[in-house]
Amino acid sequence: MEKSETIRSPFFYVGDKYKLMPQLKKLMPQNINQYIEPFVGGGSSFLNLKSSSYILNDVNTYVVDLHREIGQYAGKPEELFNRLFELADYYGLSCSYRGMYVPDELKKKYVKTYYSKYNKDAYLRMRKDFNADKSDLLRLYLLLIYGFNHMIRFNGKGEFNLPVGNVDFNNNVYQALNNYLEFVNQHEIEFFNMDYISFLERVKFEKNSYVFLDPPYLISMSEYNKLWNEDREKELCEYLDGLNDKGVKFGITNLIMHKGKINRTFSEWAKKYTVYDIKSNYISFNDNTIKTDSQEVFVTNYER
Repeated sequence: MEKSETIRSPFFYVGDKYKLMPQLKKLMPQNINQYIEPFVGGGSSFLNLKSSSYILNDVNTYVVDLHREIGQYAGKPEELFNRLFELADYYGLSCSYRGMYVPDELKKKYVKTYYSKYNKDAYLRMRKDFNADKSDLLRLYLLLIYGFNHMIRFNGKGEFNLPVGNVDFNNNVYQALNNYLEFVNQHEIEFFNMDYISFLERVKFEKNSYVFLDPPYLISMSEYNKLWNEDREKELCEYLDGLNDKGVKFGITNLIMHKGKINRTFSEWAKKYTVYDIKSNYISFNDNTIKTDSQEVFVTNYER
């Protein structure tokens, strides 16, 4: 699939590197035979890189299950869309891609929040049904599409608890799914659901292997990063030193400054390698209109 534009993951994942891929691709090796990603998340990274094979992992079981569920429709996209639209119709959700819009009177009354007002009750019914039977991953996918910030969030009881968002199934979702299915259909891809070290320990590295890492950011306050801590950051840095000693090429993104906080562990470790500043305009999790005093970097153990 030759496309000049950047491909976006259909999961619209928090922390996704979609907007950064034009910068990052220029800093990655040109010849990759085995692309390895321990923190794959939504997958916008691998969708925009050429490799003979892709070995992908995430510790979040639902993330991996969603990749596998959607990916099984590669070569038969209409079957996937039919099932998704049947679910949306069953609950009575809006679907602007198919011209099923929110009524004009509601748009006038709630100018900026009409999708959330229209879809709230249907969304809550769908969420309740999913929590009663978590095996229905297409229902989970629609919860992400219609949910707040497209997040995967569960409470302490293991229940999906994301509220409805001010979004619906639009042309962007349709295009992202099509691009994903086309990519999966044309490439050799394998997914794993493990801790990143256990995953990397099982990989048989080749001459042109490349490991891209987008770990949770230690000094960011987003939901995605809550399970990460200083010890895990040090562990990751030490493990990457070991990969470097083995001659395995890697590139890793991270925040070294954010809202007055400094990630000293990572910034000190990075001095041993090549550090590139990334123009990310890192955004506050709680207020996406505020640009913060942040510095995001891409660190490699090779030079382009």
